[in-house]
Amino acid sequence: MSGTAGDKAEDEARWSGWLALAQAGDGEAYGQLLGELAGVIRAYLISRFGRLDNLDDCVQESLLALHQARHTFEPGRPFRPWLFAIVRNKTIDQLRRAPREMPAAEAMAVVDEPAYDGPEPGDAIDTGRLLARLSHNLRETLVLTKIMGFSTRECADRQGVSESVVKVRVHRGLRKLRALREV
Repeated sequence: MSGTAGDKAEDEARWSGWLALAQAGDGEAYGQLLGELAGVIRAYLISRFGRLDNLDDCVQESLLALHQARHTFEPGRPFRPWLFAIVRNKTIDQLRRAPREMPAAEAMAVVDEPAYDGPEPGDAIDTGRLLARLSHNLRETLVLTKIMGFSTRECADRQGVSESVVKVRVHRGLRKLRALREV
């Protein structure tokens, strides 16, 4: 897979076909799909994070979630957004359970993949540009709390600060983002 538009269309058609066959009970097609997707998911995660200590766990959790959600795929709908929504959500779950080893800026890369039925891509790009203009501490706090959904306590633990500091950073970060939007 070289990543060209033609290759992506071929992958999309092949994966959709295999999943449709698997939904009809074809175990061999399902095995081919899972085998190929394991490598695709691994490459996707490495491209976003580099080598993770729990890379294999993220791949396995993603494949398990795909297995559990296979009945939700509708043939004729795009496969990649459906797949990467599952991978993104499972990876975020894994990162939340992981120790404080990964900075929020790296974890934010997971959010870059468009959601299956998410907001317009331009909104995410604008938000990313605005976040990039904030200080590291404000940006990391907003990513953890407002994008990844961490609680104030979880964010404080991850950053090694008090909950009060997190609350102040969220307030200041949101105020700065509003000011940047008005410019």
